[in-house]
Amino acid sequence: MDQNVLKMLKEKDYEEAAQLLAKNIEENPSDPVSFINFGNLLAFMKDWQRARRFFEKAIALDDQAATAYYGLGNVYYEQSHYHRAQAQFQKAIQYGLEEGDAYFMLGMSLINQGYDKLALPYFMRAAELDPDDENIMFQYALTLAKNNQIDDAEKIFQTVVKKNPNHSDAHYNLGVIASFYSHYDEALHHFEEALRIQPDHMLAADGKRKIKAYTKKDKA
Repeated sequence: MDQNVLKMLKEKDYEEAAQLLAKNIEENPSDPVSFINFGNLLAFMKDWQRARRFFEKAIALDDQAATAYYGLGNVYYEQSHYHRAQAQFQKAIQYGLEEGDAYFMLGMSLINQGYDKLALPYFMRAAELDPDDENIMFQYALTLAKNNQIDDAEKIFQTVVKKNPNHSDAHYNLGVIASFYSHYDEALHHFEEALRIQPDHMLAADGKRKIKAYTKKDKA
């Protein structure tokens, strides 16, 4: 997106941003990028219906405009139309959008349809492309765990907490994995870390309670 428009978005000057983008469309009515940028602005404002129309116009001008398919995929995803979102993210990748976010959102679209196994290779690719994105890495680890690849999941969760020691959900999942292997002291540590970071983390509190009860019973 145009740097001036990005500056306006940061300053929440949406009306001026819209005027600038409308001017770009008026001056370049056959340029799909102008419509993509306006679609991104509307999506940023959560005006999903109008954003969709602008992305569709961009695709009508260029049926291989990868970022238009990506934008349209996000619109469908935010409206919980996950199957439609999946199709758009697949087209974005097909037409050359080789970015971590595209693979991540394709994976999330599949997850939300209950296809955990199908989502895994897309999270793997997203992690390869953007290993510093903790959201991508966390979801990759979570999907590995859902697919019973526990050891691989543990390594990635550990990577997440190294990057962000205050990631409560990563600590919680490390606690679950440690419990699975009967490493109760380690499990308790991670549950307590999750609760330190997020005192209302109910799953971590339940995990801690169960570990305490089990170890107390074991000592008795």
